[in-house]
Amino acid sequence: LGSGRQWMGWITLDDVVRAVEFLLDETIAGPVIVSSPNPARNTTFTKALAHALHRPALIPIPATALRVLFGEMALATLLASQRVVPTSLQAHGFEFEHPELEPALRNLVSAGR
Repeated sequence: LGSGRQWMGWITLDDVVRAVEFLLDETIAGPVIVSSPNPARNTTFTKALAHALHRPALIPIPATALRVLFGEMALATLLASQRVVPTSLQAHGFEFEHPELEPALRNLVSAGR
């Protein structure tokens, strides 16, 4: 989408559930980011998803087209970029079951989720 250089946080549902369970038992002050420790750029995510699905990653969608279709929402969501990492979770000892994008996507696709 757009340039494809925007950062995306991602996480598997299994790791979300495990992180919430962890947080119920752990005392952590302040906000906690629940996201994979390895954010990906939009282009990387798209290529990894296409590979996991055994599908081609087709033509990129230009930012202008997204703005025409979705207006301001495109800027705030589809084209936004934020590189987030779960510093608090990791500092308190949480370990991700699926920290890497490609193996996580392969696991999800093979499990039929």
